[in-house]
Amino acid sequence: MTKTSLTRLFSGFSLVLALGLTSCAQVIPNCGAVTSPPVHDLVDSQWELIRWHYTSPSDHKTRLRKIPQGNFEPRITLAISPDGKKVTGNAGCNLYTAEIVADERGVVMNQVASTRQACSPYISELEFKFLSYVRDYRTLVRDGDRLLMMTRDGEVLSFALKTK
Repeated sequence: MTKTSLTRLFSGFSLVLALGLTSCAQVIPNCGAVTSPPVHDLVDSQWELIRWHYTSPSDHKTRLRKIPQGNFEPRITLAISPDGKKVTGNAGCNLYTAEIVADERGVVMNQVASTRQACSPYISELEFKFLSYVRDYRTLVRDGDRLLMMTRDGEVLSFALKTK
């Protein structure tokens, strides 16, 4: 091959690569985007938090958060109303409610409100984090009887479908 042929080949390869990367970039949602299943996949369902993990900023290792799961501890739950317009549940100590706004990307939970009982410091902190993630999660994924809520800062909350 001549130097001109190699240059043309390299230029052609670079163009194809650039077009491919540009088209991929258009598929990936931007950082502010929220994705979730359509609301009809979630209506009239009840979920219980079974696992919550995060990556530690100090050593970048994945760790589990201790969540209420004992016999006498209220579970963290999320329930979607039969009409798909409201979510309610227990945040670990307090009850909460939120309005669901649905569009083609799925659901967004707005106007989150909760009761204000006194809780242990750890549960209060956990509740605060949970309710902030309900207001502003990054991705919600349903996989059969599991619901994963991925947060903007890399935490993953795993819910199991509760049978009625």
